[in-house]
Amino acid sequence: MMQLPIPYSRPISSAQLKVDAADFIVRELLEIDHSQNGEHYWIYLSKTNLNTAYVAHLLSQWAGVPIRDIGYSGLKDRHAITYQWFSIRLPHKQLPEVSFEQFASTKLHDGESVQIIDDNWHHRKLNRGTHKHNQFSIRLRQLQGDKTAIDEALGKIATCGVPNYFGLQRFGHQGNNLPKTQQFFDKLLSSPHAYRPNKKFAERDGLMISTARSILFNAMLASRVQDGTWNQAIKGDVLNLSGTGSIFEQDDTPSGDIISRIQSADIHPTAPLYGVGTPRHTADAQQKYAAVLGQSELEIYQQGLIKIQAKLSYRPLRMMVRDLTWLIQGDELQLNFILPKGSFATVVLAALVVDLQENAAHEADNKTRSASVPNRVKSCPL
Repeated sequence: MMQLPIPYSRPISSAQLKVDAADFIVRELLEIDHSQNGEHYWIYLSKTNLNTAYVAHLLSQWAGVPIRDIGYSGLKDRHAITYQWFSIRLPHKQLPEVSFEQFASTKLHDGESVQIIDDNWHHRKLNRGTHKHNQFSIRLRQLQGDKTAIDEALGKIATCGVPNYFGLQRFGHQGNNLPKTQQFFDKLLSSPHAYRPNKKFAERDGLMISTARSILFNAMLASRVQDGTWNQAIKGDVLNLSGTGSIFEQDDTPSGDIISRIQSADIHPTAPLYGVGTPRHTADAQQKYAAVLGQSELEIYQQGLIKIQAKLSYRPLRMMVRDLTWLIQGDELQLNFILPKGSFATVVLAALVVDLQENAAHEADNKTRSASVPNRVKSCPL
């Protein structure tokens, strides 16, 4: 794994994360107008120490429907308490006699639970990516750090945001998704045949594509953090209108208006999510990204994404941390904030903590978040 620089000094030398499931709470923020009509039964669940895919599987068993008839917007952490909506297609609007909680209780282990908070009927399935934001409530324990320095760092993060890296969990336990992706692309590229999507392997292929695009994006963002332009426009940038998918080109040297809008977080510079399409970065931005992508170890990801015909898109370099509040009590830090969907809370934590360790009982996720983050480079200019 490449090192990912951050722009700030980290005031916390060490801390523990997810000692208890209640130390990491995620609420999916989804605005939806329920019609009370339709064949899709929507339920809002609280789940503890359960991942989204497994709960979808349980709902499929409970309702007696194929897994394709289960909908959800986003994937949530397992070792946490998470709140999110699911939908179940029930053409006859006939619910099972046994409640979902009762059914699930026969399938769960100690420390795992589900609870229905709300339910409704809707005329549409809940599709992936429907929600806009996630709300986090996180407690760090066994904190080692100066309170004044922590307050100052969090104040800067609240104002300036953090680099919008893909978190380490995107790359699997100990980065195991990377060699798997390389092997997948090696096999793909050695074949003379065109790539043909297969529903049977859709989940695997999607993971490989996401891993490849994430490693390339992180490399390009790291170069912008290193030279202090991750939160500034440069000539040839593609800029994103905050909170939307809208983008536009900045062909010339940034004007005073562009600089002002970036400083107010109205717009953000971007890097490409690599794929097939006409590149929109030009001039200095294009040259900078071309230099990064020219590294030999990144070539296989690019070739694989081209053969698989992944579609070019863009992701903001900067992640603003909305409604950030915090409280330090003894050796514990309570954090509350809201992030856009697709952004990682662990990236916020990595900007604060040198050695962030998870509960050793979490076999799949117990690595520190510090190995890929060296010392600070340049600070926010605001």
